[in-house]
Amino acid sequence: MKQTTTTAIVLSRTDFGEADRILTVLTADQGKVRLLARGVRKVKSKLAGGIELFSVNDISFLGKGEVRTLTSSRMQKHYKNIVKDVERTMFGYEALKLINRITEDGAGQEYFDLLDSTLEAIDEADVELELIRLWLYMQLLKLGGHSPNLKTDTKEQPLDEKQKYSFDYKKMSFSVASNGHYNSAHIKLLRLGLSLNSPIKLKNISDSSKTADVCQQLSRSMLEQFVRL
Repeated sequence: MKQTTTTAIVLSRTDFGEADRILTVLTADQGKVRLLARGVRKVKSKLAGGIELFSVNDISFLGKGEVRTLTSSRMQKHYKNIVKDVERTMFGYEALKLINRITEDGAGQEYFDLLDSTLEAIDEADVELELIRLWLYMQLLKLGGHSPNLKTDTKEQPLDEKQKYSFDYKKMSFSVASNGHYNSAHIKLLRLGLSLNSPIKLKNISDSSKTADVCQQLSRSMLEQFVRL
């Protein structure tokens, strides 16, 4: 039987039997895979160290069915700082559950890279969680083909830094509104969330803390139009 070797991030773990676990992992090149880790809950298990949450692992497995068999695992890197803070730990779990819910079995490497970058940012204590949330939601919108229009308004006019806007979820674009909640600062941050390849870069944006919470709530509401969060 052919053995497959790849890089993976554990999305979920469920105890099975007396000492086994069923794992759902997101791999760099094999999509999402479910694995049986035999005896992994035993003290001397050689597999246990390579299936920790919030880590990137080199794994090998056998089989082609719905649940395959994990044969080896080795931790490549571990984002150990996440568990040192309760809020970051909770958001780490949230990110794993969200990616697990959204991705199909044949998910491409872009989702693996997205999750890796998200965990890396959560591990950095000086990156605000609201900025990471914003970036994650905007990136998921982009990967799903649902990017908002951040160039023109609902009347196809260029967005004006002097205007206030409301957001039209049906058209996924802003509309001019004298009492609108969004301005050029919000639009700038949303654009960066869509274009940057890592949320860590957002920490260098001046005055982002003033708009981050509003922008992440808007981006989450956008995403909820297409997926169940």
